[in-house]
Parts: sequence; C-alpha cells; structure tokens
Amino acid sequence: MTRLTTLKPGEATGEAAAIFGQIKAALGKVPNAYATIGTHSPQGLSAMLNVDAVISASSLEAADVEAIRLAVSALSGCDYCLAAHTMLGKMAGLTPDIMKNIRAGKAVGDTRRDALLAFVRMVVASRDTVPANVLEALLAAGYSERQVIEILLVITSITFTNLVNRVNDTALDFPKID
Repeated sequence: MTRLTTLKPGEATGEAAAIFGQIKAALGKVPNAYATIGTHSPQGLSAMLNVDAVISASSLEAADVEAIRLAVSALSGCDYCLAAHTMLGKMAGLTPDIMKNIRAGKAVGDTRRDALLAFVRMVVASRDTVPANVLEALLAAGYSERQVIEILLVITSITFTNLVNRVNDTALDFPKID
C-alpha cells in the first residue's frame, strides 16, 4: 500500500496531466513511481525526465546505464527500481545471469563492466573521498573522464527514484524479479 497520495493519471490536471500524457504516449502507461512524483511535483518529474533524456543521449551504453541503475537500486534496497530496471536491463541486452550478479553485488565476468560496478558501488556505499585506485581502475578499463561525470549523473537520477519509492512503498507495476 502506497503511503503518499497518488492521482490516477486520468484524474490529473494542468502540468501533471500534460506530463502524464507525454509519458503514456511514450511508454503506453504512467508507471506508479512517475504518478507519485508528478502528483506532488510536476516540475520535479519534468526535471527527472529531462535528466533521463540527457542520460539517454550520453556516451554510455544503455546496458551500462541499466547496470548502474541495478547496482544502486540493490544497494538502496528499492524493490520497485530493481523490478523496473531488471525489465529495462533485459531490453538493453543484459542477460538474466548478469543482472542477478549485479543485484547480488557480484562480478559479472566482464573486466570493463566490473570496473564500472566497483566504481559505482564504492561511490554509493562510501562516505569519504573515493579512493584514487577505484577511479584509476575505471579509467584504465576504458571509461573516459566525461563518462565518469555521466556515471555520477545516472547514480544521482536513480538515487532520487530509489528514495521516492522507499519512502512511498510504491506498488509494483513491473514484473517481479526472480
């Protein structure tokens, strides 16, 4: 049971209705997380969608973006985002075994992606300056300094939705993960 009041997208008016209409046209539905955010802050939902558009246009591969989102959501304990990004990860080409390993905090067997995930996990789980060797390993694996910033943007974006869903206890509208 969700904790925050959430409008059904068809009941929304004004800016929320316009944004919900755009989301429904693009996705075929308005996911529950978006409905909750848009109910209370259409501007916040719009900003989040703009950040996601920047991420989509970044130099990161879609599979890397979804790997980041899965790793952060696993660390955060967000069941909603884990379900959503497991589905999106499959669409981005991640295999079920790779996604299972990411969610479990394990290596995936790809040196480049494992360096990415080690970096992401360190950034999210630590409270101090990220050790230089973790950044150096990411760069040595072939990621650019631009991509470091893009990775941090993905972390920022998914952290916001993780927090909303954990506070709200958002009802799943994506297939449960195995």
